[in-house]
Amino acid sequence: MEAAFEAGALFLAYQPIVDLRDGACVGAESLIRWRRDGWTLEAAEFMSLTDRTPLSGPLTYWVIDTVASELGDWLGSHERAHIGINIPPEILGRGGIEYAAVKSGLREHAKQLILEITERGIPDELGLEALNRIPETGARVALDDMTLSGANLALLTRCHFDLVKIDQSLVAQIAVDRAAPAWLDGLAALLRATPLEIVAEGVETELQADTLRAAGVQLAQGHWFAGALSAADFKRFYAARSA
Repeated sequence: MEAAFEAGALFLAYQPIVDLRDGACVGAESLIRWRRDGWTLEAAEFMSLTDRTPLSGPLTYWVIDTVASELGDWLGSHERAHIGINIPPEILGRGGIEYAAVKSGLREHAKQLILEITERGIPDELGLEALNRIPETGARVALDDMTLSGANLALLTRCHFDLVKIDQSLVAQIAVDRAAPAWLDGLAALLRATPLEIVAEGVETELQADTLRAAGVQLAQGHWFAGALSAADFKRFYAARSA
C-alpha cells in the first residue's frame, strides 16, 4: 500500500449526494481509488491496510490536498455545495488536519466541508476533544457507516455530530420481497429526537429511495443516482442536478 501511495497509483473519485426531497445534488463524498494491475480497486478493498498505521495520516493529508487541487476553486463559486472527507479517528487532535487544510487552501472553504468519522476506531480523549471543537472551524462532522448499534448510539451522546450516514448494509435490507426493516422505526425515533441530518449510503433502487424518503431521510448516495465520478464528471452532474 505504501508503494502504491508513493508511486502515484491512488486517485480520488466523487460520489454525488442527492437531496431525496427534490432530487438536487448537494455535494459529494471524496473516495480513494487504487489503479492496480489494470484494475481499479475501491477503498473498501484496501483501506484496512492503512488503519492505525503510519500511512493513515499522510494519506488523509493527500486527500485534502487533492480535493483542494481538483475542487477548491469550484467550491468557491458553488457555496451551497459540500464535500465529504473521511478522517481516521486516530489522527484527530494531532494538528495535521488543520495544517493540511490551511496549507492546501481548503481551510477557506471550511463551511463546505464534512469530516466523516468512521466507528472503526473510536477516537482517544485527545481525538474526542478535537472532534468536539471542529464546529468552531465552520466544518461539519458526520458519523459514517452508522449501523444503529449500541456503540454507534453511545458515540452520538459523547461527540458532536451534524450528520449520520446510514451504512449500506442496512439500506440493502429494503427490498421488494422483505418486510420493512425494523431499523427504520429506530431511525424515525432518532430523527424526532435530534436535529441530525441523515444520509443513506448505497441506495441502489427506486424502492429504497422512496422508502427512505417516506421515513424522513433527507439525503442519499448510491448507484441509483450516480456512481463515483471524476472531478470533471461530478461538476457536470452537479450542474445538471443542482437546485
